[in-house]
Amino acid sequence: MTRETATILPLLLRALTVLEFIARHLDPMTFDQMFAAVGTPDDALREALHDVDGDEPEVVSARLALSAFDNMRMAMANGDDLYAIYGTLRYLPRALEALYPLASRNPLVNSFYLDASLRGDADIVTCAAQPPRDGETGVMHFDNERGSRGGHSLYVPESYSSERPLPLVMALHGGNGHGRAFLWSWLRDARSFEAIVVAPTATGRTWALMGDDTDTPNLHRILDEVSARWHVDATRLLLTGMSDGGTFCYVSGLEAGSRFTHLAPVSATFHPMMASMADAARLNELPIRITHGARDWMFPVEVARRAAEALAAAGADVGYGEIEDLSHCYPREINAALLAWLRDTSR
Repeated sequence: MTRETATILPLLLRALTVLEFIARHLDPMTFDQMFAAVGTPDDALREALHDVDGDEPEVVSARLALSAFDNMRMAMANGDDLYAIYGTLRYLPRALEALYPLASRNPLVNSFYLDASLRGDADIVTCAAQPPRDGETGVMHFDNERGSRGGHSLYVPESYSSERPLPLVMALHGGNGHGRAFLWSWLRDARSFEAIVVAPTATGRTWALMGDDTDTPNLHRILDEVSARWHVDATRLLLTGMSDGGTFCYVSGLEAGSRFTHLAPVSATFHPMMASMADAARLNELPIRITHGARDWMFPVEVARRAAEALAAAGADVGYGEIEDLSHCYPREINAALLAWLRDTSR
């Protein structure tokens, strides 16, 4: 790392943190005020990057982070709708992916990809800094280039040992999303608390919520492949997802043949018929944790409340969490608690 790129790094981490904050608090009713409040953390990064060439991870990541800010401001200036602003955040997971190879080589980056509560634990910090073993640990992609459908991205903690089974999280992206991007909604927590994360991409534009279900067989195929290669705890298999991905947790996860032991839909829609048509034996004491935002503008919070009531009445072990300041965004702060719940219960 050169002196110039060493200067870039702390400014980049601050800019990425702000982008993560924006992604979490994206709300059409308050976006202008929120964006004004975060200021211009990209200014210092832009100045530091000026005249810096090269393709080092921190340089590539910085360019992507600046593209996020530039395109967000352009969308706002053009009066574009919220969907366009959502689209500008596609640069964030790309920036996080570009920077991640430095996690095993740089203490600042290593800490950035750990839960804040663990950054002072020397043993955990040291353990997390292990370099990935090619084809065995770290971030991997399987037929999951951007723009492709039906593949998956995978994270296996660098601390993985075949002697100890790990819980698995199958994390489903939202409508029009992609698994390669959604993986980064979970990586920090999986790295911190040791879980395997699989982020598949839907076979179609979004998950098979109507018509032929080509996605459930694909999820089971992926689960088979991952379980054959890594030591997965078959009693702790979490199916979770955001928006359409959360809805597909219900559609697929309530089927009698589902192998997932826990469900955690987030910001999802639900119809009571899903509970009434689900297999009774499957639902009996099935651990389900529902998370929804009180400010959700796409799927009103009343839908999630009814889902919790209907599933509990049908015999499931339901926990419901309503987040007061959450709009239709993914609340990454729930991940650590979901992993603790997954570890504390088995099916």
